[in-house]
Amino acid sequence: MEKLIEKLNMYMSNLAVLHRKLQNYHWNVKGPEFFVLHAKLEEYYDHINDSIDVIAEEILKLQGQPLGTMADYLKVATLKEAENKKVSGAVIIKSLIEDFTFMKKEISDIKALADENNVYEVSAMADNYIGEYSKSIWMLHQSQE
Repeated sequence: MEKLIEKLNMYMSNLAVLHRKLQNYHWNVKGPEFFVLHAKLEEYYDHINDSIDVIAEEILKLQGQPLGTMADYLKVATLKEAENKKVSGAVIIKSLIEDFTFMKKEISDIKALADENNVYEVSAMADNYIGEYSKSIWMLHQSQE
């Protein structure tokens, strides 16, 4: 169970970095896609914020301790922060496809580990996130054409 808690904390840390990255992009997006992306990025980071709470509660239900500080998150996270500078919509979309693909792989690995440990609540939760990432990745790809 320790390994599952560790993986959930890493995933939550990456969510925290992704949340900041999405807000950073929200504040710094420029170009013709500004209005659409500005609103969509807010939708994404609000959802990610909710997801952080869900993951923390799953960790607690497993008798683990969720990480709770940015310092802790940054020690564990493998996702990279965005630079604090103006950025085009095309760069943001490319970055989000990469990040969402990474996060989908991470939660898929958690699902497999949860299944191995018969922790079906975490497995079912992971199914929802996998579906959400898949849809977001598909939609982002569609916006590139």
